[in-house]
Parts: sequence; C-alpha cells; structure tokens
Amino acid sequence: MLRKSLLPIALLSLAAPAAAQARADDAYARYELLAPASGSFRVALDVTVSQAGATSYVEPLPAGAAATDVTAIEVMTGTALVVRRRPGAIEVRLSRPVAEGAETRIRLSATYKAAGQYSRHGDAVEFRRTIAAPRNAIVLPASYELTAANLPVQVIEEADGRIAVSFMNLSPAAMPVAIRAREVKPRPASETAAPGAAPLPPAAEAPARDQPLNQIRVSERALQDREIVYFLKQPETHAFSLYHDYTASREGEHQYVNVVRAGSRVSDPSAKILDTGEVLKTRTLTGADVVREKIDIPDRVQPETELVLIPFGPVRKGQSLRLRISETYADPARYDLVDGQLMWHRSFGRPRNDMVLPEGWYLTTSSIPAVVSAEPDGRIRLSFWNPRPDSVDVFVKARRR
Repeated sequence: MLRKSLLPIALLSLAAPAAAQARADDAYARYELLAPASGSFRVALDVTVSQAGATSYVEPLPAGAAATDVTAIEVMTGTALVVRRRPGAIEVRLSRPVAEGAETRIRLSATYKAAGQYSRHGDAVEFRRTIAAPRNAIVLPASYELTAANLPVQVIEEADGRIAVSFMNLSPAAMPVAIRAREVKPRPASETAAPGAAPLPPAAEAPARDQPLNQIRVSERALQDREIVYFLKQPETHAFSLYHDYTASREGEHQYVNVVRAGSRVSDPSAKILDTGEVLKTRTLTGADVVREKIDIPDRVQPETELVLIPFGPVRKGQSLRLRISETYADPARYDLVDGQLMWHRSFGRPRNDMVLPEGWYLTTSSIPAVVSAEPDGRIRLSFWNPRPDSVDVFVKARRR
C-alpha cells in the first residue's frame, strides 16, 4: 500500500493492544442514497489492514448516527466476517491474523441515518457529510439528476440508470461534501439495463479523438486501486526499483503480464499475494517467447519487447487476489545525471504514484504538484494523486546535499 501518513482516513481504531486491532491503510467508500423519504443511506466501506498480527478492525460510529443491517466480508474470499457492536463503534473480527508483509482486505456495509446529512426539500434532496476517506462515490436515488456538487466530481451513469458522483480526497484533512439532486421523469424500461446486467466495459485511458462517441466508456477513477512506488537508485546507474499492487478480480483470471516500456530493461522481478504473503513464481520473456510458446496475453507486443509473466491460481467467482509485483528497471533515456543534477521524466497513468529520491539528494523541481514528505532515513518522497482519467507527465530534478 502507498503510505497515507498525510492523508488521514476516517477509519481510526479505538485504543487497544496493537496486535489485536489496527488502523486501515486505505479506504474506498461507496454511499448509496436510499429513498428520499427514509433519510437513510447505505455505505459499503472497503478497507485494508496491513499491521502484522492484527486480528480485528474497529470502525467508529459518527456522533448521532444510527447504524443498522451491519455486515462485513473478507474481500479475498467473499466469506462473511463476525461483526460485534461496541459502544460508539463496530468491530470486525478478521478470519486470521494479518501475516508479516501481508494485508487483509475487508468490506464493511451498513445502513446509516444521521440528522441533517440526507434530507429532502420538495422535489430535491441534499446530502451533506464531512468525508476523510481518500476515495469515494455517492450514488443518487433512482430517477434523480445531479444539480450541484461543491467539489470537482466525476459523473457516471450506472448500469441501472442511477447517477453516481466519484471523487478523490487530495487534502490532508477531512472535507465537507455537499451534493444536491432533483427528481426527474423515470427512464423508459427499454432504456434501462436489466437488473444484474453486466456494466459496460471500462476505458483505462482518456478516449482517443477519433473513437466513435457511442463506444466511449468511462470508468470510475477513484475505484481504480492500482498503486505504484518508485525507489530511485543513484542517477549514474539510471536504475530504480519499484513495486506495484494490482487486484485480480475477473473470474478465471490466472496470470499477470507486465509489459516493459520501450527503452527500459527489467531485472530481479518478484511477486507475492498480499492477502496471504504467498510468494509467486515469475518469468521474464520476450514477445518472441510469447509467440513461440503460444502464451495468451492481452497485449500485442513486438518480438523484442520484454515482459514479466506471473502465473497464479484461477480467481474464483466472487473472490479476488491482491498482488504485489516488484522489479528493478534501468532507463537511461528517462533517468540520468545531467549537468550535475538528478533528472527524472516519466508518464504516470495510474491514479496514485509515489517516488522516493535516492539517499543524499534534495528536491529542486517537480512539474506536477505532489505531497512531499521525508522517509525515516531522510530520503524525500513525492506522492502524486491524479483524479483525472488521463496520464500526467512528471519531470523531477534534484541536487546533492
């Protein structure tokens, strides 16, 4: 997981032994506004617990909020977890202690009713809540249109016709969110997806200009959970190590393929299942190897293209695996020592990317805004969060201390 020390999450543990319960490292909250007359909303909260030895997770209840129909599952297996109500909080018992170097993903769901947070005003509704979780979505009631949002949001029509607004909290503090919606004429049944219909396939990148309009698909940026951290070695080596986390969730998915960018060389690949800590085997191949061995991969590659192949057991229906892939790259064209300065130039396509400068260097330039912090050993870390569906072109310079 990317470090979130400067991005507080509204998911704090109550005081208890460290090995028993832990704070979550990351969170995605999905709020579904129920019938306006109810004043209630359903929250599904995805959190990750990575503290070794943790056996439970505690979610505090906001003051004045009533929670009902509380459930929890382990996301990896889809199995139900034991939930216990405590004064002012909900405790979720993990299915097993978190292993060293691993993490446990849970989904806590509950229906909430809190005075002043979700209210109706004639044919309009308003949702007001202070939110600190870094990734969020709010789904409007059926047959309601969005009329106001007090912060930039991504707007997505769901398969059942409901409108969702999605956003990332880039602030180091909780932010007040205000959403207003108005009732509209219901859509004809012929224009509404059947219950249980599969959502439209997402688009990972911004649509090409020549793409037909009716083929453009929009994916929820805040829901995308790929993360990557770069650790720069001394610039004379042109090398950097990295790890990136990926969730395999498609039924039958059985391998991960990482295609190396042109101009880069990969070495020392390794991988593990973060949910369990299990180490996976890796293979470094070329495009020619893929053709010769008739390996089925999603990307079309040239014969000289390098790629890393990581096989794992097929994902079962309703389950998922969280993978961490680690590699070392050399890329003289994008990472070098020029005129006595460290220079790094790379395009980041994922929503969340971190990079750590090598020991002995201080930051002088970052073309894209980043949260800057110091590692315990004094190295400087930059955290780039991009809520847009396109890539950012990052150029960084540093000097020796």
